[in-house]
Amino acid sequence: MITGSLVALVTPMTSNGDIDWDALDKVVDLHLDKGTDAIVAVGTTGESATLDCDEHCQVIKRVIKRVGGKIPVIAGTGANATKEAIELTREAKEAGADACLLVTPYYNKPTQEGLYQHFKAIAEAVDIPQILYNVPGRTACDMLPETVARLAVIPNIVGIKEATGDLERAKQVIDSVPADFAVYSGDDGTAPELMLLGGVGNISVTANVAPAEMAELCKLAIAGQAEETRELQNKLMPLHNALFVEANPIPVKWAMTEMGLMADGIRLPLTVLSEQYHEEVREALRTTGII
Repeated sequence: MITGSLVALVTPMTSNGDIDWDALDKVVDLHLDKGTDAIVAVGTTGESATLDCDEHCQVIKRVIKRVGGKIPVIAGTGANATKEAIELTREAKEAGADACLLVTPYYNKPTQEGLYQHFKAIAEAVDIPQILYNVPGRTACDMLPETVARLAVIPNIVGIKEATGDLERAKQVIDSVPADFAVYSGDDGTAPELMLLGGVGNISVTANVAPAEMAELCKLAIAGQAEETRELQNKLMPLHNALFVEANPIPVKWAMTEMGLMADGIRLPLTVLSEQYHEEVREALRTTGII
């Protein structure tokens, strides 16, 4: 089971929107150095929606090569078409990914039965550990705990990234799945509490700019050290909040530019962070000791 701080890795780009391969290597090296437990490549934060299929697979391959087996790499391979998700998942397996992260189909609003059949079909088509990803605030599709419980008995569906931020929902999921089924937070603001409830890790945006701090936070929470966990979380909350002043990954990419980790590239329809938020994000980086 993959546990701890799993960074939802950004995809660095040059100012004209091309993928910056050297900067990608640099940020992967940062996570290897700072104790991140696993890397999620080309998820929402990695701008999966704006990368074409070839780029999608190239980024996954580059991250796997750079990591060199030191920590697990989870490939984002979700899609709103089952056939496409199967193809991406198959490519990730062939590239050597340790697992895949599959977001619920967005825009087309499948039923709960449709969700079950979608994920079941992918699991049966590609023999690789698969992690479900529920983020209704972005997809307009909410996978209910009872559907998660149905899917959790399929052998290679091994976990879920629960990104609703709803701790009652998270507890329902934890209580309804087998003990060896991993429940991860996908919401930095509530992640420590989810882990204290029995979750095994956090797929984190904040870990892009504070990898060591997020690794320590997850370690404390998984160990059940509630007081120490909450103390560190309180320190990090300004950063969690600042990184969502506009749609992810707009603020986190700007923050990483401010830190000197990459250029300010981002792809339309996303745009560089609005100037009115620059000082708020900069101050959060200062307050938490990142810069």
